[in-house]
Amino acid sequence: METVKQITRFPKGVVNIPPSKSVGHRALICAALAQEGGTVINPGTNDDITATLRCLKALGARYSCQDSTVRFYSAAAPLQEAPLLDCGESGSTLRFLIPVAASLGKCVRFTGHGRLMQRPQQPYIDCLKVNGVTLTQTDDILITEGTLQPGTFTLAGDVSSQFITGLLFALPLLSGQSKIVLSTPLQSRGYVDLTLAALADFGIVVHNENYACFTVPGDQAYKAPTAYTVEGDYSGAAFFLVAGALGADVTVAGLKENSAQGDAAILQILKRAGAQVTATPKGIKVTAKVLRPLTVDVSEIPDLVPPLAALMCFCLGESQIVNAARLRIKESDRLATVTSELNALGADITEHMDSLIIKGVDCLQGGKAHAHNDHRIAMMVATAAIRSKGLVTLTQPDCVKKSYADFWQHFQQIERDDIT
Repeated sequence: METVKQITRFPKGVVNIPPSKSVGHRALICAALAQEGGTVINPGTNDDITATLRCLKALGARYSCQDSTVRFYSAAAPLQEAPLLDCGESGSTLRFLIPVAASLGKCVRFTGHGRLMQRPQQPYIDCLKVNGVTLTQTDDILITEGTLQPGTFTLAGDVSSQFITGLLFALPLLSGQSKIVLSTPLQSRGYVDLTLAALADFGIVVHNENYACFTVPGDQAYKAPTAYTVEGDYSGAAFFLVAGALGADVTVAGLKENSAQGDAAILQILKRAGAQVTATPKGIKVTAKVLRPLTVDVSEIPDLVPPLAALMCFCLGESQIVNAARLRIKESDRLATVTSELNALGADITEHMDSLIIKGVDCLQGGKAHAHNDHRIAMMVATAAIRSKGLVTLTQPDCVKKSYADFWQHFQQIERDDIT
């Protein structure tokens, strides 16, 4: 039976944002590759992080979880032939671990759910084949065969940075030097920066040649710091920051200043729209009287499209989201689902091949919206509902567990001054 939620309450008080999913994936993989084990504090409890931990265990890593801390006791090394790695619906888990599994020299099987196994893997199929590994996919199973060899890996930079990150994790483990050469300019540079920062923290050297080529020396060893603490998540926080601009009395706590997360750009975008962004002792507070229309190029920040769409619905004038074609291969076709679900509530959005044109309205009318099993679409609908005259009903609200398990607890809290 399909679950339904009526959105009648909105955030008020201090929201402690959960840890960054992007940083958590990277920290856990690095810690699992450290020979003496690593400790990751506060990696998160969402479905995607759980998938990464599950897959690392299938690859032979041994760890314990206690009090929001994961301690690894042995490095990943498959103990059996052809282990099955269930990636859930996590694209990061799948694409980060394909080259890692190939570097360990065992046949490994990957599977997933939802739309995950429909996402394109051709960049890996092409560049890994040249370097000793064959990928084959039948139905919902993808199999790696062969041992990854050092060499040159040529990738397009405008498909997904996840392919680059996966190689950056694996190549230091190989016997010789390798290069990642980008055939087109890199998009989503912020996610590669997060990977490079995590690798550096674990003692891995990568030579970055202006994001056009990455040279990775071989025979390196991951060396875990004493402990690695995962910072707060700007991707999840963006919905609450936008909620403030739409009138919710909310303060967002737990975000790192000067973060390398690309989605930290939400703060500057809100300022461009005319919102006031204030750092308080408790966290960041956003307020606004009138929101101005704006155009945002999201090639570097694709995950911000849903909260930006919610914001732009109420920017008085015509706003645009451009360079967004990659949103069509997420958990849903997000250009289509952003358009259909917000328009169903009374927004005025026109969908194009790689862009959205949004004409601001005073308020939404209300109605029924569908999450399409996409966590960010569900959170977008909740945020936009702040400015709705009528009741908003949402199907599949539980899909937020993919990235933000406590979202509804936080979003619908109105009694307490502190939300944890």
